[in-house]
Amino acid sequence: MKLYEFYSFLDLAGTFAFAVSGATAARQRGLDVFGIYVIAFAVACGGGIIRDLCLGALPPAGLINWRYLAATLFAGTLTIGFYPVVKRIMQPVLLFDAAGLSLFAVTGAQKTLLFGFSAQMAVILGVTTAVGGGVLRDVLLNRIPVILEKEIYASAAFLASLIIVIGAWLFPVLGDLVSLFALAPAFSLRMLALRYHWNMPVPK
Repeated sequence: MKLYEFYSFLDLAGTFAFAVSGATAARQRGLDVFGIYVIAFAVACGGGIIRDLCLGALPPAGLINWRYLAATLFAGTLTIGFYPVVKRIMQPVLLFDAAGLSLFAVTGAQKTLLFGFSAQMAVILGVTTAVGGGVLRDVLLNRIPVILEKEIYASAAFLASLIIVIGAWLFPVLGDLVSLFALAPAFSLRMLALRYHWNMPVPK
C-alpha cells in the first residue's frame, strides 16, 4: 500500500472513531438526532479543517471529500441505531476518543510533512488535528475542554506526532511501519492514563 493510500485509510479510520465518540457523547447529553450528527461531524472533521486551513490546503478535505461525511453519517447512524450495544462497550466515549486521538495525531503530522513543512510544524499540527475536534465537542456540549484540564490528552498526541517526525527523519522508507508504531504508544498512554489516573502536574 502506498503511503498516501495508507494515510487516507488512517484518516478515515480516525474520522469514524472520533465521529462515534462525538455521537456517543451527544447521545449521553440527550441531544436530538440533528444535534448528534452535528457533534459527530464537529469532532470528526474539526481538527482536520483547522489543520488544512493552516497548511493552505483549501478547501479543507473535511468539507469537499464525500468520504468524510459518509464516515461521519455512518458512525452517527450506527451510534443512534445501536446505542445500547455501543453503551455496553467499556467506556465507549473514552475508547473511541483515544483511538481518534492517536489516528489523527499520526495523519496530521504525516500530511504536514507531505506538504513539505518543517518538523516543528508537523508536531504542532499533528497535535492540533488530534485535539481540535475534541475541543469543539466540549465547547458545544458546554463543558471544560479536556486539554485544559490535568488529564494526559494532548501529551499522547504530541508523542505520536513526535514519533512520526523522528521516523520520517531516520527511516524515510518505512512510512507505513512508522505510522503503526506511532499509534500504539499514543493510544496506550491515553488508556493507561485513564486506567491508573495519571495526570499532568497542577501548580500548588
